[in-house]
Amino acid sequence: MKESSKIIVQSSNNGISRIKLNEPSTYNALSLNTLKSLIKSFKIFSNDKKTKVIIIEGSGKGFSAGHNLKEINSLKGKADYQKLFNLCSELMMNIVYNSKPVIAKVHGAAFAAGCQLVATCDLALSTNDAIFATPGVNIGLFCSTPMVALSRNVNRKKTMKMLLTGEPISAIYAKEIGLINDYFEHSKIEEEVLKLAEKISSKSTKIVKIGKEAFYEQLEMPLDKAYKYTSKVMCESMLTLDAQEGISAFLEKKTPKWKNK
Repeated sequence: MKESSKIIVQSSNNGISRIKLNEPSTYNALSLNTLKSLIKSFKIFSNDKKTKVIIIEGSGKGFSAGHNLKEINSLKGKADYQKLFNLCSELMMNIVYNSKPVIAKVHGAAFAAGCQLVATCDLALSTNDAIFATPGVNIGLFCSTPMVALSRNVNRKKTMKMLLTGEPISAIYAKEIGLINDYFEHSKIEEEVLKLAEKISSKSTKIVKIGKEAFYEQLEMPLDKAYKYTSKVMCESMLTLDAQEGISAFLEKKTPKWKNK
């Protein structure tokens, strides 16, 4: 396990690697240094052959309150602001285009860019008392970048209500609108997150990588282009060793032995 002042990183354990936001005094704020550390870690895990799934969580009382307002207040002008928000966007893109699935394990509050981080992850599980919000409008700073991830996971009317009111929503409602997959009691969340991660890590890394990439690529395509693109992806997948292994194993009623090729 590697630890910096801002994050704790645990390399692959049975295919599961973990990142923990580790600044509870700021409610795990996404400062410039934290963003840089997260980007570096996600890049390392994306290229790590032993890593099959990445879990991200927060230490202390909650997941993340978003950007550090004290840091933002100390920045000097447009160039500094641009650097911060560009870094945050780079992190989100690193998660979406990461070759490994990313699961958010959420407890407490996930606000602003913290909520954006949850929405960006491929999957998200939370405790039953977790809360989510995009409260920028309350301090004269509309959550425009969180809006990108939120609006791609939640329908327009519900996204706009969160953005325009800044009011927090419950885990129950977050599941209902598709922001998270599910919620559990505190005593069960670790078990459930690991269960999900282990299930995914039992699949072919090669096929999961192809599938995740194709999922995000086709999302913004017109219907005809999406089908043309995914048909091509299916053909390419059929030529992999793991597709041949998986089909043969199914027909022979055996457990497939993935080569991840």
